[in-house]
Amino acid sequence: MVIRDRSGLPADDSAPVYGEPFETSDGAIVITVARRGLFSTVMRPAGVFVVRDGSATWVPAVDVDRIALMGELIGLLAAVIASLAILRRPPWPDLGRRGN
Repeated sequence: MVIRDRSGLPADDSAPVYGEPFETSDGAIVITVARRGLFSTVMRPAGVFVVRDGSATWVPAVDVDRIALMGELIGLLAAVIASLAILRRPPWPDLGRRGN
């Protein structure tokens, strides 16, 4: 049973889903958190809550591959836009002779 079921709050498609808490060997309690993706059956990890010595900390799940892909796509898009801007109308003046 997840924490949301225990609290009596209504289930929402965009609401986070909390996993069953478990205790590690060093005494910390870990609670996993996931979010529903586009389809309600697909879950994407959001992170974990770690409770140790009475204080809770949030540790987000970081998808390094997705961050790298976004950086590559932004760089490619910037290069394409800069190339199109230069090819369409060069920023330098026309140095050729005309009329003579």
